[in-house]
Amino acid sequence: MSVTPESVGELLASQDFGDRLLAVNQIRQLEPGDGFQLLQMAVEDSNPRVRYAAVSQMSVLGQQNPSQAITLLRGRLRDSEMDVQAAAADSIAALKLTDAFEDLQQLYHSTSEWLVQLSIIAALGEMGDRRGFDLLAEALNSENELLQTVAIGSLGELGDDRAVQLLMPFASSPDWQIRYRVMQALCRLDGNASRSALEVFAQDEVEQIAQEAKNYLAGTA
Repeated sequence: MSVTPESVGELLASQDFGDRLLAVNQIRQLEPGDGFQLLQMAVEDSNPRVRYAAVSQMSVLGQQNPSQAITLLRGRLRDSEMDVQAAAADSIAALKLTDAFEDLQQLYHSTSEWLVQLSIIAALGEMGDRRGFDLLAEALNSENELLQTVAIGSLGELGDDRAVQLLMPFASSPDWQIRYRVMQALCRLDGNASRSALEVFAQDEVEQIAQEAKNYLAGTA
C-alpha cells in the first residue's frame, strides 16, 4: 500500500503508539511540505518515543517553516523526557535557529542531565553563534570529561580566536583523544599561539595527530 498524507494522518490518529511511531517513520516518504504539516502533530504526541522520533526529524523538515519549527522545538526543550530535550537541541543546531540561543543557555543551567548539556554544547558549535563563547568556556571547566571534549570541538567550530588561550592547557593532555580534538580546534583558529601548538602536535607520538597537524601547517605555510 502506498504511503500518502492521508494514510499517515490516519496512523497518527491511532490509539496505538506503535502506529503513530510508524507514521513518523513514513513521513520520510512524503513531500517535505506535507511531511512538515504532519510532523507538527507528532511533536506534541503523548508518547515520548513518538515525540523523540518527530523532533529528530524536525532537523530536516523544519526548513519548510523555520518560524514554526522554532516554536515547536522551544516547547520540546521543556519536555519531560531528557532524550526529547536533547533531540530538540540537536534540531535547533541543525536548522541554525540562533534565536533559540537564550533558551538553550537557560536549559543548560537548569538541567542536571548531562546528556542534555552535551547536546546543547554540541549545538552551540554547530550554530556558530558567538554568544555561545562564554557557555562553551564554562563547559570546558566541567568535571565531565566528555562535556569538556565536546566543548573543545565546539570552540573550534565557533571560530572565536579567544578560544586559543582556553584550549592551550588541554594541548598536553595525557588523553590522546583530547589532544586530537584540541589539534582539530586549533586548525580552525588563528594566531601565533595556535601555530606554535600545532608545531608541537606535528611531533605527537600518535601518528594521526602528528600527520593532520603537519598537513595543516604545510597548507598554511
